[in-house]
Amino acid sequence: MKHVDEYRDRELVKSLAFRLADQVKRPLRFMEVCGTHTMNIFRFGLRSLFPADLEVVSGPGCPVCVTDSADIDVCIAAAENENVVIATFGDLVRVPGSRGSLAESRARGARVEIVYSPIDALELARAHEDKLVVFVGIGFETTVPTVAAAVAQAARLRMDNFCVLSLHKVMPPVFARLLAGNHQLDGLLCPGHVATIVGRRAFEPLALDYGLPCVIGGFEPVDIMQALVQLAELAARREAKVVNAYPRAVAEDGNSSAWRLVTDIFQPVDAQWRGLGTIKSSGLAIRDVYAAFDARRRLDFETETPAPPSTGCRCGDVICGRCRPVDCGHFGGSCTPGHPLGPCMVSSEGSCAAFYRYGEH
Repeated sequence: MKHVDEYRDRELVKSLAFRLADQVKRPLRFMEVCGTHTMNIFRFGLRSLFPADLEVVSGPGCPVCVTDSADIDVCIAAAENENVVIATFGDLVRVPGSRGSLAESRARGARVEIVYSPIDALELARAHEDKLVVFVGIGFETTVPTVAAAVAQAARLRMDNFCVLSLHKVMPPVFARLLAGNHQLDGLLCPGHVATIVGRRAFEPLALDYGLPCVIGGFEPVDIMQALVQLAELAARREAKVVNAYPRAVAEDGNSSAWRLVTDIFQPVDAQWRGLGTIKSSGLAIRDVYAAFDARRRLDFETETPAPPSTGCRCGDVICGRCRPVDCGHFGGSCTPGHPLGPCMVSSEGSCAAFYRYGEH
């Protein structure tokens, strides 16, 4: 296996940049649909190497960013139950809903713990047997298997004080929403992490149904530049196919064992996406057989969610590629990482945070 430094080789990245410029003969617009791609494109300064006629926009690949305001309100409602401990990833704590954020709930006395994995949440439940520990599950196909494993383990151990609030989402349905109508895209840089689970074949309907080149890419500078070169080559030939440019991690059919565990625990449901509305069969809910570990069934969430206050935040447009972060009038002024108006400035994988952190404002 290559050492990571080989995927950050400056001379190789430069040569790939020349190849990319040579392939871009007309204005092209690609979308990268992974928060890690978003951050690393900025982190490694790759945008400065793109030819003038190539535009790369961010898509809905940040799980925190696509979490709807109403779902944040559900998290807050759970946190306000005195018998509940919320366990969640750090980025989600500061995301605003219509009733504030989990950080504000914690300041008012709610028990909100930051964890790094669902197994940490299980350990939290072991340590607080008198409380119901609610793990807030967000993320795409990549992270769901670990949550499914935690639910399966809790069932084996008969841990009745652990449950999951599933806000998980899956990728294929959102692509269909994005590409319906006049999408104005010439290619997709597909998410390598998701592809490790679902495999290359899962993206073939996108290429076939929408006539769009798709390349699955890794996350180091060489990976990203190679994937963009291959996308540009496909676009130049107007060839709609799926290329796996991340073969060291992605197989044709992905990780069938991991996905089998997911389908044992979860079932598809309609889900609400920030900026995109309700998308059919794009979410995952816990199956009836594991109902005891479903926070929505354990707690009463029958409360009306008010419309979020109008802040002028354009996160919904940013994650759909309709605008850049700098096109939002609040960016870098009233919206900063220290005072975020929306999740794209909160999340470590958010486009606004990337633009702000790496100086493109």
